[in-house]
Amino acid sequence: MDTSTMQQLLGEFIGTMVLVLLGDGVVAGNVLNKSKGENSGWVMITLGWGLAVTIAVYASGFLSPAHLNPAVTLGMAVAGEIEWGLVLPYIIAQMLGAFAGAVLVWIQYLPHWAATEDDETKLAVFATGPAIRSMGANLVSEIIGTIVLVFGLLAFTRGEFTEGLNPLVVGALITSIGLSLGGTTGYAINPARDLGPRIAHQVLPVAGKGHSDWGYSWVPVVGPMIGGAVAALLYNMIP
Repeated sequence: MDTSTMQQLLGEFIGTMVLVLLGDGVVAGNVLNKSKGENSGWVMITLGWGLAVTIAVYASGFLSPAHLNPAVTLGMAVAGEIEWGLVLPYIIAQMLGAFAGAVLVWIQYLPHWAATEDDETKLAVFATGPAIRSMGANLVSEIIGTIVLVFGLLAFTRGEFTEGLNPLVVGALITSIGLSLGGTTGYAINPARDLGPRIAHQVLPVAGKGHSDWGYSWVPVVGPMIGGAVAALLYNMIP
């Protein structure tokens, strides 16, 4: 593996770690007991995630394309924007970065886990869950949200109007998806963002934690991957 590829993988690791640290961090600040941000609300979470994406892209964009999301990486490969040989290494780096980011969130809010009684609330810091549990509908929600994300990202590569502003525009896109489409499943739209922290929840000694809801865990992985591929196929149909 050459130096350039290693730099790209480092960028994907760092960027996804920052993404989860700030993204899961805003959830923790909102839902954990005795946090100064407690009960800030859904709008605060969506704004926090949008800013997390922007900062993560700035933090890693000098090293890699800053996909920070396996669904984006797959979509870019289907669209012919990156080599297929990079897909698996990117995804591994993203998963490891997401896990590391979740560990940092656990450390940051260490006294608050014991102060929070509800185990579902603690899981919500790490991983997404549906507002109404209906696997088929939940899967479709993740597919639609990810189509919007990946198609938008691909569209940004065509136009000059976002040149130099891509991280800000991508953050706005994530915020818009969260506000408009995120109320159904918590808009994972990123397998690494959900699976990496869910694994962290499973293995970390989080005070008073319950189960990690592995029965649902396939939805925020499979849905975004399908959505990313579909978005790229739609994009490729445009002359």
